[in-house]
Amino acid sequence: MNPTRSLSMEELRSAAVEVLKVNDLGTMTSAAPNLYPHMWSWDAAFVAIGLARTSVPRAVTELRSLLKAQWSTGMIPHIVFSDNDTGYFPGFDRWGTESAAALPEGIRSSGICQPPVHAIALRHIVDRGRENGGEDQEVAESFLAESFDGWLAWHRWLAAVRDPDSVGLVEIHHGWESGFDNSPRWDGPYSRIVPGPVPAFTRRDVLHVADASERPDDDEYTKYLWLVQQMAEVGFDDAAVQDAVDFRVRDVFFSAILAASSDVLAGLGDELGREHEAGELRAMAARFRAGVASTVDPETGLARDYDVLAREWIGTETVSGFAPLVAGGDPALLAAQRELLRGPRWMGFPGLRFPLPPSTSPASDAFRPRTYWRGPVWPFLNLLLGWACARDGEAALFEILRSASLEQLSDLQFGEYYEPFTGEPLGSLAQAWTAAAALEWVGSYQGNNKGK
Repeated sequence: MNPTRSLSMEELRSAAVEVLKVNDLGTMTSAAPNLYPHMWSWDAAFVAIGLARTSVPRAVTELRSLLKAQWSTGMIPHIVFSDNDTGYFPGFDRWGTESAAALPEGIRSSGICQPPVHAIALRHIVDRGRENGGEDQEVAESFLAESFDGWLAWHRWLAAVRDPDSVGLVEIHHGWESGFDNSPRWDGPYSRIVPGPVPAFTRRDVLHVADASERPDDDEYTKYLWLVQQMAEVGFDDAAVQDAVDFRVRDVFFSAILAASSDVLAGLGDELGREHEAGELRAMAARFRAGVASTVDPETGLARDYDVLAREWIGTETVSGFAPLVAGGDPALLAAQRELLRGPRWMGFPGLRFPLPPSTSPASDAFRPRTYWRGPVWPFLNLLLGWACARDGEAALFEILRSASLEQLSDLQFGEYYEPFTGEPLGSLAQAWTAAAALEWVGSYQGNNKGK
């Protein structure tokens, strides 16, 4: 698609709006109409970013619905189950969270979390509201004041509970918490898990792909369910889980998002006159930004995860290695990372359909171009990288990401992820956060070209 054609922009926008309408459950958006009929935490943040381009009040409703599911500890769960009973697995009954003391009454959710992109989404909502003025501005600013303490509690929980050694890195207890579910980042930690008895299960995700090899296999899934059982057996109690679970990894990309989001939330706190809390959040951001930078491998230039139980670095060549670009910080480090990202092992790899980073480097032995987080390109992730570029004034890289993303999404399929060489949409189609990414890219393009 030629992004200079306003008609094409409008066609893409209209198609993306339609996807979000189809996935709209009223007060929450299902991640995809068939495969993912519930609300996912970081999906909801990206969905809100897209919705803010079409309806600020509906974007507010999205985040408000998610925040209603916040546990009394401050944790925001990674799935909030809707009333749509389509046989999604694992459903609420398999999680065992009904016995968790921190679960809010009347809420059905999972017992783990996902990366805290929400403050970034909140910033987008406030900005769109102010651009529109009137009722939109009033709704956005009212929600900011109403919800600030909830987001603050979420960040405080992550900083205290998930960084018990104060190293500036968030510890996750399941690959699902990273959002990079079956990434080769987790091959080492999962290889050491020997699951006990796991009740039989029937999956639905493999029914929505042409080739089951695109998804994790049943042996992997058994380990995923084993970790859920381990957490359920201790009632998802924060302190007990850390001692009980067989997966403990310091996630560098999650940590980078916490650093970036804490800075954003600090800025919003300033606007509310919450200077003390804003200072606390900036200190939190600095701590996790430093933690992210401390993981960079001097040989590869990529950031690394750390396996707490094995006491070893995880240096697989995945897009999470660019965590410093999200966290921000040292200009020299970020310049080196941008050069690496645009280089021949990533965006410049020969034969890519679009100059967009695959989830695993095509030059890596772990690369699988059609398998979930082991190689495909994820549109929402490119939007996050683009946001970081805009924040840091890196207009050239931002424009490359935006132009390539607009062209990729012009097939109007809104795939969950894309094959890097053919550009084929894979996984579930009509994916809400892919449509939301399209809306934000289109909105930023049109906003920059008003009057031209």
